[in-house]
Amino acid sequence: MGTLDLSIIDWSRAQFAVTALYHWLSVPLTLSLGFIMAVMETLYYRTGNEEWKRMTKFWMHLFAANFVLGIAGGIILEFQFGTNWSNYSWLVGDIFGAPLAIEGIMAFFLESTFFVVMIFGWNKTSKGFHLVSTWLTWFGATLSALWILVANAWMQYPTGTFFNIDTVRNEMTSFSAVLFSPVAMSKFFHTVTSSWIVGAAFVIGVSSWYLLKKRNIEFSHKSILIASVFGLAGILLTIFTGDSSAYQVAQKQPMKLAAMEGLYHGKNGTSLIAFGVLNPEKKVYNDSIPPFLFKMTIPDGLSWLAYHHLHAFVPGVQDLLDGSYLLTMANGEQIKPLTTDEKLTFGRMSHQAMIDYRLAKKDKNDSLMSVNRAIFDATSPYFGYGYVTSKAQLVPNVPLTFYAFHFMVIFGGFFLLFFVLLLYLRRKIQNMKWLLWVGIFSIPLAYLTSFSGWIVAEVGRQPWAIQDLLPTFAAVSNVPVSSIKTTLTIFVLIYTIFFIAIIGVMTREIRKGPESIK
Repeated sequence: MGTLDLSIIDWSRAQFAVTALYHWLSVPLTLSLGFIMAVMETLYYRTGNEEWKRMTKFWMHLFAANFVLGIAGGIILEFQFGTNWSNYSWLVGDIFGAPLAIEGIMAFFLESTFFVVMIFGWNKTSKGFHLVSTWLTWFGATLSALWILVANAWMQYPTGTFFNIDTVRNEMTSFSAVLFSPVAMSKFFHTVTSSWIVGAAFVIGVSSWYLLKKRNIEFSHKSILIASVFGLAGILLTIFTGDSSAYQVAQKQPMKLAAMEGLYHGKNGTSLIAFGVLNPEKKVYNDSIPPFLFKMTIPDGLSWLAYHHLHAFVPGVQDLLDGSYLLTMANGEQIKPLTTDEKLTFGRMSHQAMIDYRLAKKDKNDSLMSVNRAIFDATSPYFGYGYVTSKAQLVPNVPLTFYAFHFMVIFGGFFLLFFVLLLYLRRKIQNMKWLLWVGIFSIPLAYLTSFSGWIVAEVGRQPWAIQDLLPTFAAVSNVPVSSIKTTLTIFVLIYTIFFIAIIGVMTREIRKGPESIK
């Protein structure tokens, strides 16, 4: 790593972020609009009302355009693990590759196969089989999300694996532990249910536009009703799964939780920040500058969110780096965690033990191999700290994580009130232009809220590509920066053109309206 051009890290991260951004533009709408379509087609199947069929086919056309965007982004995203992140792929490919392979073989092919039947099979299959195809398209998309999120959750909480010192690779010991990790389950349900909000906002926004134009009145009222019920269910489930996710973050990634709340010094009965403005003068570590210029708090809220106890101690950034606190275990026992200095020492010991082990193996010195293997096994949980050179590297971007988290929470509350208001007013909304305009602008707000959640998840765990095992700056490929800049420019141009084209197709379909559907 000593000869690595450090700008490679930033450019590789930028390229991955751009690709992920464009890919995520389609994912939440796929996961949510598919369900709304399936509900509408189910109503058509049960009632025989052609209006429900027309509604289903209209939203299906928009779903299809969005689906194509998702495929284009997802394929390129996975290729980057081999091109830009080869060290990462080498170290954990045996674990990370398994859910991605299952996603491609099981979920993606299921989704794609029935997608074709759903789009082109209206007059070629029975009503029942077509309905099943629509539901299976949505189910395949959700199943695809499961395997992707299992892989991502393993990066946040590596479990069910061990580090093979002979191959210098992580190997899976328990597939069920990886799949049913509490972090994986929390992440899956939270991501999927929060995506429902995007689909609900999309349907409401388009329908609100029709009501403003005094077009498709009955269509719009029915669409808004279904989307509002669906969105309300989504936001309520998101609140529930968000509580579970926050609890898992507190247990497995306490530094991320501290960054989410701008917490530098913990205490018993820690308040939750409802709204706040961070002090830009605050340094990452070890100063006396107040972290906030202004804040509104909920007393004991963070203690409850993190540990489900109003007076629990929640460590801050300084506490986590110094290890200057007692951690209360589930059985009530209190232990003192390792300090950062101790973790750094163990990380260097594990690196040196691996080097000495391989030298002893080359010399066929069995006794020295045994000694160094024992040292490595004892210190390997802190292997990633062997790459770290300063404590400041272990602190994520606090302002970005903090503001993204609170943007997500604040606008999550907005959508809860918004869906309730729409259900309460129902047919009166066509005469309330201000509410219809809110409905239109809820579409970009829903996407920004969704993006904020991913910023918290990914920026908040930095510097780790894999928590405690591999920092991001040790995961990159040593390739020329010029190559990364060139491919990044190409990706931005292609994706932007493609995105504009897809938006053009969707806009044209919306302007034509459901009355053009036969």
